[in-house]
Amino acid sequence: MKLYDESHANPELLRGRRIAILGYGSQGRAHALNLRDSGHEVVVGTREGGPTWQQAQQDGLTVMTPRDAVQDAALVSFLVPDLTQPAVFSDVVEHLASDAVILFAHGFCIHFGEIEAPENLDVVLVAPKGPGGLVRSQYEEGAGVPCLIAVHQDASGDAHAKGLAYAQGIGGCRAGVLETTFREETETDLFGEQAVLCGGATELVVRGFETLVEAGYQPEVAYFECMHELKLIVDLLHEGGMARMYKYISETASYGDMVSGPRVVDASAKARMRDVLTDIQEGTFAKNWVAENKAGKPEYQRMMNEDLGHQIETVGKSLRARMSWLPSDSDEA
Repeated sequence: MKLYDESHANPELLRGRRIAILGYGSQGRAHALNLRDSGHEVVVGTREGGPTWQQAQQDGLTVMTPRDAVQDAALVSFLVPDLTQPAVFSDVVEHLASDAVILFAHGFCIHFGEIEAPENLDVVLVAPKGPGGLVRSQYEEGAGVPCLIAVHQDASGDAHAKGLAYAQGIGGCRAGVLETTFREETETDLFGEQAVLCGGATELVVRGFETLVEAGYQPEVAYFECMHELKLIVDLLHEGGMARMYKYISETASYGDMVSGPRVVDASAKARMRDVLTDIQEGTFAKNWVAENKAGKPEYQRMMNEDLGHQIETVGKSLRARMSWLPSDSDEA
């Protein structure tokens, strides 16, 4: 394991030269503001007149169209959604400086060949392991969010050092920057989302809810047990792993965890996880997702409507309305 901190970074490699942030969503805003507050020259490239254009201006940043933003930029950070990146790249590539660094926070388009960078450009990845809001708030508190760093193409010989300077500028070196590859970051990120964090967790919650409701229990009680209280456990796991969870849950819950958990998520579930990973590694998932996007996302929308129309969502919306400490559903949307 190679882990870098503040002592390894040389921010002067990017000092006094333009850094263009393309996209001003969660990560884009955090990166731009953190880099500016670290003393770097930052411009934001986004659609002229759009809501993010106005937000960046309100934040006191210089805002331009993507083509204008990349002019003479030492580093261009592509922080638009994965499947928007190829079109944005095609639009700006002829305007990039000959010695520019192009940077990504997720390796999808580079790893799966949706973007092929000219050989004269450095291609690096700096991926914070947290949402943009956390990247910003931790920076403001004098801390940082751990990052991953990788180099796909080193035309200058300094690609890694420049990526590390960028990571330092957004606060990542305060928490540690871990060496990886575009392949490892992309494939593990997709697997984590699909098998555990999003797909796995939500399917487990929904199937548990259905099991209780079909057995005759009230949907509201099932929601509390399978969805609402999940946060309590996840917070403990996040804070201190399984050791902290076992410390703060009851012995009854701990015993149930150990005797029943493996009955639900067993060796067959792990085998299906390997199938998911194989689809990712072989490019099947990426190929299908790109094709779905080009077709206008009909299947995506069908599945989304099915998920959001499930009973657990209607019950949950009603119950959450009584919990004043939670954001409203309109805020979540």
